[in-house]
Amino acid sequence: MKLWGGRFSKDLSVETENFTETIDVDSRMVLYDIWGSQAHAIMLAHQQIISLDDLRQILTWLGKAKEDFLSGKLELKRELEDVHMNVETYLIEGAGREYGGKLHTARSRNDQVLVDARLYIREQILDTQELLCQLAKTFLEIAEAHVETVMPGYTHTQHAQPITLGFWATAYASMFLRDLKRLDAAYANVNTNPLGACALAGTSFPIERNLTTRLLGFDDIHEHALDVISSRDFITETLFALAQLMSNLSRLSEEIVYWSAYEFRMIAVDDAYASGSSIMPQKKNPCVAELIRGRTGRIYGALQELLINLKGLPMGYNRDLQEDKPPLWEAFDVVQACLSILKGMLATLEINEKRMAELVSANFATATELANFLVRERGLSFRKCHEIVGSIVGELSSSGLTFSNLQETQNLLKLKDIEISIPELKSILDPKFAVLNNKSRGGASPEEVKRMSTDLDKHLSRIEAKISQKRGQINVARELTDDVIEAALSRADIRAKIQEICLV
Repeated sequence: MKLWGGRFSKDLSVETENFTETIDVDSRMVLYDIWGSQAHAIMLAHQQIISLDDLRQILTWLGKAKEDFLSGKLELKRELEDVHMNVETYLIEGAGREYGGKLHTARSRNDQVLVDARLYIREQILDTQELLCQLAKTFLEIAEAHVETVMPGYTHTQHAQPITLGFWATAYASMFLRDLKRLDAAYANVNTNPLGACALAGTSFPIERNLTTRLLGFDDIHEHALDVISSRDFITETLFALAQLMSNLSRLSEEIVYWSAYEFRMIAVDDAYASGSSIMPQKKNPCVAELIRGRTGRIYGALQELLINLKGLPMGYNRDLQEDKPPLWEAFDVVQACLSILKGMLATLEINEKRMAELVSANFATATELANFLVRERGLSFRKCHEIVGSIVGELSSSGLTFSNLQETQNLLKLKDIEISIPELKSILDPKFAVLNNKSRGGASPEEVKRMSTDLDKHLSRIEAKISQKRGQINVARELTDDVIEAALSRADIRAKIQEICLV
């Protein structure tokens, strides 16, 4: 007989059980389900909804369930449908229905599953943020080592203006800061307490939601009971943050793929992060970057899957919501794996500085700097200078020449009534000079790159401190719960302990 089966005359068919069970998905939440149940039981006893003797029996067997799960002895049975029914059945079988049967007072699986999910998700967000901080710091290390390594900057995948590898690297660190902020915003909505909403309307029992909020380390109560049960936007927000992060990782992977191609040869991926061909002996393929690029679609799909699931649901719990966790679980797994392997791949990249310098001088990347010089030094309008330099580039290009052909460039300028000496022209058209000259805030000059790198590092340190503070809050909540459990099992005055907790 199912724990909910009182009004039914027959049990589920095996086919229905197999179709509806969630054991594989729920297995990640067992310890969180136990923690949530401990907090709920403590609250029930504090409010005198159950007796202290009831509480001691419940806590004893929840503790045994935790020990058995950690040691691999607690088998999650598919016929019990989900983690909640497995834990409660273990409790009832151990403590007896007269004790274990009281745990679910003033609680529904509807708010219970939300407690478990939020407790798990918040830690996964912090794990993801930590990995992302490490990756961002890897980029700052690249920036520090290559603040003056000149390379071509691209727009439309065509040479645009000279930049440095350090400038490129700090751009990704800057981008990842926004990803960290999005994850932080998602965490704020995740870390609210749904316990006490029950099925959808609250309860007539005199529960105390502030107490469970404190014991579970939530920042606040998610108050409106119907909204609690109906809402999964905290999951869609988390999925969006992960999808946007994967978009950025995919863009990075794309650059790694084509930068390592023979035509570019600006980088070489370490052998530990590449693979070969079964037929072509010469091949060295950047497969890790390609897989990251490919797996981005799985995260987009996860977000789309949940959005489609939610768009037609009326208020209240609907079984469709059972499908909210699989896409998020997969998304966390994929994103964290990508962040972890990217850090190693980036740290071991072989940078071909000579090739970068060769490329940046090969295709008129300093044309804008020549136009800017004419504006500053000859008093011409920028549009006129753009036209002059554009026509010179066209003439040189059609003849198979570049700015490195200084005499031809000087002659073409003379035809426009512009006199520039060869030494001065060489300086103007030097990519390193162009980079040094871009001193505007956020520009590519080494001074700006160093300044931005320092600022980005400070931002990352603040975020890491915030992550540590959140983990500390979670750990404190666990310790508070354990302290009350210890007091209850030793027959101490738990109300005094709870009063002490609530005053902290």
